[in-house]
Formats: sequence, C-alpha cells, structure tokens
Amino acid sequence: MKETKQASGQSEARDVVREMMAAFEAFKGANDARLGEIEKKAAADVLLEEKVARIDQAVASAQARLDRVMSQSRRPAIGVEPAEPTSAPEAKEAWDGYLKTGQSGALEVKAGLSGGATSGGYVVPYETERAIERRLMAASPMREIATVRTVAAGVFRKPVSTAGVACGWVAETAARPETDPATLALLEFPSADLYANPAATQALLDDAMVDLDEWLAAEVEDAFAAQETQAFVNGDGVNKPKGLLSYPTVADAGQTWGQIGYVPSGAAGGFAATSPADRLIDLIYAPKAQYRPNGRFVMNRKTVSAVRKFKDADGNYIWQPATRLGETASLLGYPVTEIETMPDVAANSLSIAFGDFQRGYLIVDRAGVRVLRDPYSAKPYVLFYTTKRVGGGVQNFDAIKVMKFAAT
Repeated sequence: MKETKQASGQSEARDVVREMMAAFEAFKGANDARLGEIEKKAAADVLLEEKVARIDQAVASAQARLDRVMSQSRRPAIGVEPAEPTSAPEAKEAWDGYLKTGQSGALEVKAGLSGGATSGGYVVPYETERAIERRLMAASPMREIATVRTVAAGVFRKPVSTAGVACGWVAETAARPETDPATLALLEFPSADLYANPAATQALLDDAMVDLDEWLAAEVEDAFAAQETQAFVNGDGVNKPKGLLSYPTVADAGQTWGQIGYVPSGAAGGFAATSPADRLIDLIYAPKAQYRPNGRFVMNRKTVSAVRKFKDADGNYIWQPATRLGETASLLGYPVTEIETMPDVAANSLSIAFGDFQRGYLIVDRAGVRVLRDPYSAKPYVLFYTTKRVGGGVQNFDAIKVMKFAAT
C-alpha cells in the first residue's frame, strides 16, 4: 500500500513537472512578444498583457501544485513506525486512553500559570511529539531552510563570535605574541506558547482504525505552520519568535552586528526600469563568499511573478522552473523558497531576502508538547487544547541580506 502511494505521488509529481515546463515555454513565447511590442511601440497590447498574466498564473499554479506534492511525499505515512526511540507500551496505552476517555492514568501533568492541577495539560508521548515535528518540517517553509534545535530550557542562550580570534604567521623558533581574544555576544532565543484547539467526535476517538497520534498531528499542522511562518518572518519577539524582517536594517556597506544589510532595488517601490536583474546579482554578492554556496532567495509568489519576466544580458530568463523531482525553481542559479508572509513589493518594502538561512536563522523548539482534553466546552465535540513552545531569531547577521525597494 505504501509503495503504491509513493509511486502514485512520484507519477503525479512528474506530470506536474511536465505541465509546468510546457506552461513556462508558453510564458516565454508570450512574454517575448510583449517585450518586442514594448521595444517597438513603448507599450504592449492590452490583450497580450492579459495573455502573459494568464500564462504566468498557470506557471505559478503548477509550481504550487508541485510544492504541495513534494511536501506530501515528505510527510510520514500513517501506520509507519518511526526509527526513533519509542515510549514505553504502558505510557502509550495510557495516552491513548486519555484521548479516548479522558482517563489520565500515569501521564505526566504540566501545571499552567494559574496553578491549577491540569490547566497546562499532559505531556504527549515521544511518538506524538515527533509526528507533529515531522509534519511541521514538511509544511513550514522556514523550518525547511533554517536551523531547528530542540532545547530543554525556556530560553536558549547562544554565545557567538562577532569578530574572530586574531592570528598570524611566525618563524619556527620565533616568539608567539599574545593575540586578542574573540569578541563575543550572547544571543537569547526565548520560547513562547503556540496553541491550537482541534475538535473530534467521540465516534472518531472510539474508532480502532484511526491513528490518534497522526490525527492530532494532522489537525494542528496547518494552524501551527501558518502561525510559525508569520512569526519567523514578521514576528516582533513579544510572546512569539522574532522575525527576520523585524531587526534593524541599514545599507549593506554600513551594516554591523545586530543589523540586517540591504541592497536597494534601484527604484522607489519597484525594480529598476533598466537591467533590473543587475540588482538581484548585487544582492547575491552582498553576503560574504562562505554564505553563497548554500544561498537561496526567499520571497512571496507575487514577487516571484515579477522576477519571472526578467532576462539577463544574454537574453536568457533568470527564473527557471524545476526540471527534476526533488528540485525547486531557481533564480540566477540559486533555489527559490516561496513564503507567502514575505511582503509584497511596495515603497521601502523588504520583499526579497537572500543568503544562507541555515546559518542565519535559528528556530528553537522547547521539548514537550502538551494536550488538555476538554469534552465540555463544545458538546458533543471533544476539544484538544494543544500547546507547543517555539522561539526563533537571527543567529548570524552576516549570512542573510535583503532587498529594499527604494532608489538608494
């Protein structure tokens, strides 16, 4: 059954890749005609503009469908035993009994801030926590590209070197003068509560064929992923992670530790009228060389739609669709991650980011997911108040740069 499902998913992905390649070829033909009219008449025909927009939407839809298929293929199959350590059978049995009937047995209780015995819920078994984490990893674009670390404390503190240790060359028998020590900064990543409240009927809970761990993970997946993604990009750090775009930004030439450097787009609220791709190249070379091999672009689909029309000096389109399974679309040879919470292009917006996000952004998961069963608030449904503690923030301010849509 699992092999049949995987083969079906791969077949669908291949069909989507072919569909997207065909749509992109049609897009290139229509856009070339549009650019030709602009060059001759200084403006393109309205019908031709509409045709380009329709085909561009078809390319975007195919890309979204491919992303969905690939995301589903990375999710764990129901009923597949994980390779990680498992909870003791009696603990798992007690957990299933709690979900079905509310009998807590030997489950570990977590008190809430009010001090009530059960206000914080019960700690889920290892299998349930891992199911939620695996699904979030597949559904959250930031989790796919950033560093994710599980910690035991409520605040994760990380010392970083903002200036490396001094060194130098000496002769074999020469004296070794003392060097200056590294300059250290202490970054703090506090975790905050992220919650969801999925509902189930008692008939569903009593169904022996339903894997309750996977059901709970699937129910909270979309809610958690949407809230996390918003916070990882724009969060203010108050009872939520601090987002990438919430840090101070300065022109890249004057960037210092604690600030995100930006490269201007060349025009207020848009791309430069001539050679817009040149500013994207400037953005690629804004981070130091060690951050470029694992670099990638991050932007939303509207911004992708804009850059899809750009060509380089040789007349080649700088955006290219994925041509094989497992790949993503690329821009100037670097992968593109679409995150819908990135801002649209507007005056002074920070709509495009580039860099090594694995080295640049850290997501902190506090170990332990809590669930409180509530059969009273929405009868006849049973609610499961599920809480997870998550933090995040920039851990290397040199690894990520952004494009500011301004003239300078």
